[in-house]
Amino acid sequence: MRHKGVNKDETRLRVTEAISRGFRKHGFAGVGVDALAKGAGVTSGAFYSHFGSKIGAFEVALGVGLDEVISGIPYYQREFGAGWLKAFVDYYMGKAHREDLECGCAMASLTPDLVRADSAMQTVFEEKMNVIVDIVARGLQAEDHAAARARAWAMLGVLIGGLNLARAMRSQAAIGELASAITTAAIAAAGPSCIVNDLAL
Repeated sequence: MRHKGVNKDETRLRVTEAISRGFRKHGFAGVGVDALAKGAGVTSGAFYSHFGSKIGAFEVALGVGLDEVISGIPYYQREFGAGWLKAFVDYYMGKAHREDLECGCAMASLTPDLVRADSAMQTVFEEKMNVIVDIVARGLQAEDHAAARARAWAMLGVLIGGLNLARAMRSQAAIGELASAITTAAIAAAGPSCIVNDLAL
């Protein structure tokens, strides 16, 4: 029986977003079901009703986080034209994004947990990362798509590793030096960017 004024889809979306923020901020091992449920404003029973298990919740959070990247990069390609790459890299290594674990990029925040995840979850991650690489590649100048994908992987690897390094350090001087170096290296790894005429996935 539905309760008047309660939209189950909206509730699930709200809970999923809160769970995703919790995992990004604390990591899989760093937060329990009770804390995740409390952060989402639901009971532990409702948590299990939505996700089945903590692992199930993490898989949903992973999908949501990577989908944000899948929709976010085309925003930069659309809004900044041929200059999208620099705009994206500047944002990614910028102070606001570096310091925002809770709402920051899932590629960096959740990847460490995936090293020890099961093969099914790693497959989900791989599939979505391939989509992200294709999106990046279509905005790069290259002799063919394979070459563009290679540059996209290189750029993403530099950014993800660089962001995690920056987040693990305390000295603002060292972080600033690192962020500047990673920004330069990521742009160099990607090569020249271009206008994306067809933004449809």
